[in-house]
Amino acid sequence: MTIGLNTATLLSGQGIDVNSLVQQIIGQQTGQLSVWQGQQTTLATQDGLLAGINNNLINLQTAVAALADPLGPLTAKAATSSQTGVLTATAQSTAINGTHQIVVTSLATAGTLYSNSFVAGASTSFLATGQTTGDIQLQVGGVTGSTRDIAITQGSNDTLNTLASYINTQSTANNWGVTASVVSDANGSRLSLQSQNTGSGGALSIANNSNTALTFATPAGGTNAALTIDGVPFSSSSNTVIGAIQGVTLNLVSEASGNPVQLTVGADANQITSAVNNFVSAYNTLISTINTQYVVDPTGSIPAPPLEGDISLRSLQSRLLTDVASAVGGNNGLVNLASMGINMNNDGTLTVGSTPAPSSQTFAQVLAANPSAVQTFFQNSSATGFANAFNADLTSLTSPTQGPLNVALTQNQAEQHDLTNTIISFETRLTTEQAALTAQYNSVNAALQSYPLLLQLTTETLGSLSSFGSSSSSSASPILTSGL
Repeated sequence: MTIGLNTATLLSGQGIDVNSLVQQIIGQQTGQLSVWQGQQTTLATQDGLLAGINNNLINLQTAVAALADPLGPLTAKAATSSQTGVLTATAQSTAINGTHQIVVTSLATAGTLYSNSFVAGASTSFLATGQTTGDIQLQVGGVTGSTRDIAITQGSNDTLNTLASYINTQSTANNWGVTASVVSDANGSRLSLQSQNTGSGGALSIANNSNTALTFATPAGGTNAALTIDGVPFSSSSNTVIGAIQGVTLNLVSEASGNPVQLTVGADANQITSAVNNFVSAYNTLISTINTQYVVDPTGSIPAPPLEGDISLRSLQSRLLTDVASAVGGNNGLVNLASMGINMNNDGTLTVGSTPAPSSQTFAQVLAANPSAVQTFFQNSSATGFANAFNADLTSLTSPTQGPLNVALTQNQAEQHDLTNTIISFETRLTTEQAALTAQYNSVNAALQSYPLLLQLTTETLGSLSSFGSSSSSSASPILTSGL
């Protein structure tokens, strides 16, 4: 671009527009700056896309790792009760598949003990007439349990209210396992004792009661649960029964004597299906995101996607498609995803549908028919299952130092850093040059603005010199005469 000056006004005293002139000169050098800034914008866009795709890749690895985990959802077991109103159950991965017949005869109960109504009320001393001390011995856990001696002292713990408070304090401090309260009705007040434990260990009784006006009703509860499992009798101090069936925890809900409950232990189809669906969803999200970078506009009017030429992304796409198409040997025909009803679409994504004809089974049907083969397809002890191999490759692909996307991100960010430093250096140089040009053209401008005055002074000076020369020549020239 040509930088022009209005020569007609240069000597008029108006001078020049220094700021405009300097900006024109500097502006001719900023073209490269615009190129660099455009490159920065492109790199920032690529950086965001790469980071997002890398997050999707990490999510996929998490989903595949769950399928490869020998303690994960594919090995999860479920225990299904035919009568959840009688018992429910949970199973660990160590549980053995099978069916059991269980009869719940009785539930484990907590021991309870009440005093008979004390008509005088909860705040009146219950010591016998004329007595200032008394003693109550509470036995916890039946005849072989512990005896808790409760010394009664007038003015301290000789009312139902103060006695309940005393028992609760002692129970907390000394682990009695008993909770005391006062119950009042139209007949008076009663001391209520409740065991904190079920079973025979929570049975309550009064071993001694001296010098008090309290009497106690017959103790209740404090019995073990009784059940049979496949005809074998079991007794449990808790309604949560552990160890009766390997890897299974039974939760007794109600009695159903003579009414067997069928408990089925097997693969947890819900957890397995959820894990497979999570894998398909994570994979589809990643592949669909990658696909957006390879959209072709036949008209050529839409710019190419930012990562269309990114080699690392193409490498990732190729490896993912290879991994997901891999197969295992044998395994009762469940050798690839399609054999389990997980099919690949034209765009590389997956759909959970049906297996090829003639069986045309859904994944749920395949899982129900052969859960062990489904597990073996994804994982096995030799780590050669589909998920084992896929997870190993994903571990490499997501490596912070070796993963292709992380390498591309590192290079991308290094280029951004270099460009930033280049731009800063260039802008610093332009600022220095602008200051020097401004000073230089300010000096020129000052000279141009003073030109009319200088011209006038010069003209006047020359004029005065011309006038002075004319008068001198007419009046001061000497006349020479001859002396002869």
